Amino acid sequence: MSMEWMAPAMFAGLIIVLLMGYPIAFSLAANGLLFAIIGIQLGFFDMSLMQALPERVLGIMANQTLLAIPFFTFMGLILERSGMAEELLDSIGQLFGAIRGGLAYAVILVGALLAATTGVVAASVIAMGLISLPIMVRYGYDTRVATVVIAASGTRAHIIPPSLVLIILADQRGISVGDLYKGVLMPSLGLTGLYI
Repeated sequence: MSMEWMAPAMFAGLIIVLLMGYPIAFSLAANGLLFAIIGIQLGFFDMSLMQALPERVLGIMANQTLLAIPFFTFMGLILERSGMAEELLDSIGQLFGAIRGGLAYAVILVGALLAATTGVVAASVIAMGLISLPIMVRYGYDTRVATVVIAASGTRAHIIPPSLVLIILADQRGISVGDLYKGVLMPSLGLTGLYI
């Protein structure tokens, strides 16, 4: 096997392991180690590089910036499980109640706030889907329109500060997280305004 086929083979191996039903974290780790051993056996890289693996893991665990990831995820989970996000949607829905499509406006604004608190697209979309889809269908919105509004409002979590993607990007690029947040604040507010 040539070096060019390692990446597609690794991707195919990951898909096979995931389709077998193993959890994603274990599948990624096992797939990476398996293809590292294959790469060593084929002579693509040296075994001494595997000795740097524990230091790399400990270096990532000691990174203070990445501590924000589990905390933001936990905060989004608390908002969704406690019912605070649903109450927020109800309150903003009453604010826009007299306007045609007011509930859709409320979903977009609550989606922006929820995206800012979770920082993860999947958590934001799932939470908004569970909270707002039944309410929108109950008020007579077409299911397709409601789904599009929820998907659009939840997928802004990558750009709305404090986004976990921005934290990882700032860490990898070696720049300040605060500077990156300042840089994306106006585009994220502009995108929310365009959605409304």
